[in-house]
Amino acid sequence: MIRTPVLALIRRDLRLAIRHGGESLMPLIFLFAVIILIPLGVGPGPNLLARIAPGMIWVAALLASLLALEHLFRPDLEDGTLEQWWTGDCPPGALVGARLFSHWLITGLPVIVFAPLAAQMLYLPNQALPVLIASLLIGTPILSLVGGLAAALTLATNRGSVLLSILVFPMVVPVLIFATGAVAAAAGGASARAHLGLLGAVLILAATLAPLATTAALRLNIE
Repeated sequence: MIRTPVLALIRRDLRLAIRHGGESLMPLIFLFAVIILIPLGVGPGPNLLARIAPGMIWVAALLASLLALEHLFRPDLEDGTLEQWWTGDCPPGALVGARLFSHWLITGLPVIVFAPLAAQMLYLPNQALPVLIASLLIGTPILSLVGGLAAALTLATNRGSVLLSILVFPMVVPVLIFATGAVAAAAGGASARAHLGLLGAVLILAATLAPLATTAALRLNIE
């Protein structure tokens, strides 16, 4: 009985993202804007670009995730939909999880799909590409989970975007460190298992706590 409203919410979010074409393309615009603009400042040397490639791709993923956060729950709060989440048959926590999953599909998945092309453009060694994809598969859901919690906590504020950045950046620093460290280790011929293991531990922690905390924060906003 839970499955139907959850799938309906995911389908609705994806339809809205596709209908607003600019929103669905924004992650890719940020990814390739970073890849094109930063070499103009640091120079086109292959060795330098290969060293900073993991950080550039991960910063693009973070910025893409931040863009949609302010409107993650705000339209539902303003039109009363959010209150209905607590009056229907489906547990609100399941709907919160569905919304966070939709956010990852819209902002994280496109970056993962086009990351191999970005890696080639930045001269990232081929042996580091599987680790880059693995780090994005593990790490981008953390960005959506942590971002969703920050969006819920700042839902009642007028300057939500500023507070969102202040809240999100410190919480995702470990993700950026572990992810870029894993890719750098793989590029240098070393094992990336330790970094990916730590990244996986952060994902388990975020997946366990963030939906519960986000649901509690949203409930406070509608009371």
